[in-house]
Amino acid sequence: MASPQNIIAIVYDYDQTLSPTYMQDEVLFPKFGINPGEFWKRCKMLVERDGYESELAYLKTMLDYLQLDRPSNDDLRALGRDLKFYKGVIEMFEGLDSLLEPEHRSMGVKIEHYIVSSGIKTLIEGSALMTHVKRVFGCEFAEDETGRIAFPKRVISHTGKTQYLFRINKGMLEPNEDVNDHMPEELRPVPFRNMIYLGDGPTDVPCFTVMKKFGGHAIAVYNPEDATRASFRKAYQLSGPADRIKYIAPADYRAGSHLRLLLEEMIVDIADNIVERRRREINEAKVSAPTH
Repeated sequence: MASPQNIIAIVYDYDQTLSPTYMQDEVLFPKFGINPGEFWKRCKMLVERDGYESELAYLKTMLDYLQLDRPSNDDLRALGRDLKFYKGVIEMFEGLDSLLEPEHRSMGVKIEHYIVSSGIKTLIEGSALMTHVKRVFGCEFAEDETGRIAFPKRVISHTGKTQYLFRINKGMLEPNEDVNDHMPEELRPVPFRNMIYLGDGPTDVPCFTVMKKFGGHAIAVYNPEDATRASFRKAYQLSGPADRIKYIAPADYRAGSHLRLLLEEMIVDIADNIVERRRREINEAKVSAPTH
């Protein structure tokens, strides 16, 4: 039996997409007295000199810096309470849900929010986002026998983030489920046409590419308060010369903003298409009563 395919999934990168800062800079470094410039310099050295992948480089550097007072995962979640977001992020979730009309809801249409990040999952889990988000995918640490973070348990690179788009697409959200298993398109609970991805720059290119290839929707956001315009240029390059996406918008999630208008139109359009397909499926499934 085919899946109803009535879920609209909005998938967000985190750093510089939902927040103007990197989560480590915002809450982790101040807590443990880490100099951000020196930290990221050491990460860059591991990448350029020793051939590390960038995500493994920052996780190793983080563990090196925290050797003397390694926190637990619960400690990291507690730090996540202080994470700050772009204007309107928290209010957006309820606002988007209210877009669904009675005809949408009668067909079971609903909106789900996901975060796919190369940042630290436990920091996000401690934030105000978690009451609104169905699932967070991010880098994770295992703990040693004393309950302190000891080794990376899961690393999500910018290319590896695409795996989680397919996990959402197939409804395979648990790490022990093999996302490479074949699944017919009609059985996938969230077809890509029902998915919207928001990112901010080159590290989101693999996800933008997947969305474009499979008929999904994508928006690149930029920090409107970045006086250097570097944030804007990243988004512009994706929409212009690189032709990765159609839409860019300032990262202002408040009602009436350019970004909210784009999101709202996409959601309503997807919801209307779901209703139309469901009605067509229902009509085609009806069997005419015999006339004699």
